[in-house]
Amino acid sequence: MRDALERVKAAAQRLKVFPLPSAVLLPGGIMPLHIFEPRYKAMLKDAMDTDGVFAMAQVVPGQEDHLAGKPELDPMLCVGVVSVHEHLEDGRSNMVLTGVCRARIVTEHSQSKAYREVVAEVLPDAPYEGEEEAALRSAIFELMARVPNEVGQRIAQVTTGARGGALADIIVGSLVSDPERRFEVLSQLDVPARLSAVTSDLIELASRIKPPRKPEGLLN
Repeated sequence: MRDALERVKAAAQRLKVFPLPSAVLLPGGIMPLHIFEPRYKAMLKDAMDTDGVFAMAQVVPGQEDHLAGKPELDPMLCVGVVSVHEHLEDGRSNMVLTGVCRARIVTEHSQSKAYREVVAEVLPDAPYEGEEEAALRSAIFELMARVPNEVGQRIAQVTTGARGGALADIIVGSLVSDPERRFEVLSQLDVPARLSAVTSDLIELASRIKPPRKPEGLLN
């Protein structure tokens, strides 16, 4: 991941962006994409020929109908690296973008290519250890106790080794499908606040799941 972050930092002065309102990538998460538009086929080709880096962007609310043109972009981005790439015969591609870190648009370059490029400020989380992380882990354990074993095992697998803000990102990336909520978490740069917000989400989720019934005949 450190090498990926260095690649992102090196790309920040001319960062390729892919606006897609329905898809919010989070650091540490993955985004499968099917690339078929000519401008994004060009973007992916240029990325694969260089650093393999580009960012997923959201458009400002109300601009969704202008995706074919040049809609106004929200400044907050998630920058990723291409981790899987399958080139299809007709020029389309299937790929996976792995999220590396947050970034913020500083300014946009004059468009000289089919796709858009920006100058971005890279915003990796600072290391953090605090009570908010412990509270989130407690909420994760409570949720794991209420879901089927295979789901709990998956949660344990993806959160093992995650620390600080990355723990919140991975939980949301794995369990939350709503693009608006995912983008709210992406936009939260304050790590303790992000951890607390995701803890509240998990507590609310766990409260709606009945704990498994104990087998009859067993003593408490």
